[in-house]
Amino acid sequence: MFWKTSPLPDSQSVSHQDKNSLLREKRISSLSEIPKIIQQLVTAILAGFLFHWLHIPVGWLLGPMLVGIAYAVIKGDLQPFPSTFKTVGQVIIGIVTATRLSPETLSVATSYAIPMLLCVLITASLSMLSGYLLSRWAGIDATTCFLGFIPGGASSIVAMSEEIGADTLSIAVIQYIRVLLVVLILPTVATLLFPTNPDTQVTATVVITNNLPTLPMLLNLLILVVCGGLGIWGGRQFRLPSSGFLGPFLVGLVVFWMLPFQIQMPQPLFYAGQLLIGLSIGVQFDWQTVHKLLRAVFIEVGLVIVLILLCLGVGYGFHVVTHVDTVTAVLGFTPGGIEAMIATVMQLGGDTGLVLAMQLTRMLSILLIAPWLVAFLVKRAKSAHSQLEEEEELVELNRVEP
Repeated sequence: MFWKTSPLPDSQSVSHQDKNSLLREKRISSLSEIPKIIQQLVTAILAGFLFHWLHIPVGWLLGPMLVGIAYAVIKGDLQPFPSTFKTVGQVIIGIVTATRLSPETLSVATSYAIPMLLCVLITASLSMLSGYLLSRWAGIDATTCFLGFIPGGASSIVAMSEEIGADTLSIAVIQYIRVLLVVLILPTVATLLFPTNPDTQVTATVVITNNLPTLPMLLNLLILVVCGGLGIWGGRQFRLPSSGFLGPFLVGLVVFWMLPFQIQMPQPLFYAGQLLIGLSIGVQFDWQTVHKLLRAVFIEVGLVIVLILLCLGVGYGFHVVTHVDTVTAVLGFTPGGIEAMIATVMQLGGDTGLVLAMQLTRMLSILLIAPWLVAFLVKRAKSAHSQLEEEEELVELNRVEP
């Protein structure tokens, strides 16, 4: 039997050729970006080593972040950096956090439930007030400013803004400037104001518990990889905010609590996670958009500094009431990204579980309320806009009539 193939119509043939040419162009452009990405990674590694050698707090996050900012400013636009790298960084920090969170920590956190919820409410209200003031003083719509000042899960907020039709670029600039200021200012301030005991800082490995048998390193790493893969899949399936962090964290938490072995995260991997997160934040620094929003940026810088000081006061008040160590209390209520704050508390030597509980409680509470609040603001803005148009039409009609 012979199979006969009929030629495609001209239109289908041209369309097929166009698709092939587009795919070829994408491959070529992707390959051309590889040297730039390698250069960014190498420079970030050198900066991480330098900051770590200088004993700068969270040096493996701050150094690469400043490298990313420098690249974005010099080139004048957003720099290519695969989102996969940021996801890997989130996965590493999420798994490390899971190794640090024990059932005992959760039971301790529940004993602080009332003051914790009160402080979460206060800091969330302060963030919303900052967004409102930015809207009034900078002349930007309230929806953009509210979303820009929501603490925690910056990538989730930006994605949310796309779905509701808000100004995504402005929200991204406001979010990342807030995160940059908090990550740059807070570790140093916390170290100066509340020096910690060096013995409590993370050392060779980050482990969940002691007095348990260890596994061969290859099997240990395999478990970490499986937890990370399942966490990413589960986080996306359930549409978790900051799914790259929360998914692996929740899966790792279950697995590590069930296994009768000591699971270790090698310190170089922890540094690599900080590096990838810091670099991914830095390269998102859009100088052109910042230049367009220059007035709003200056106002935001002042508002964020005031917000940091107020949150420091809230955290210190939590410390006074509950007698939790000051580093944990302060970092638990900072208006910064959850991954950056978790990395910071691990470096400075606080209670990671409590900081995570505080940050997650506030982030999830705001993310649950934010869609309803934003929908209300968008509806109100559209109603006000349509009412303004009707008034302008009436004015025009009155001018036309004798």
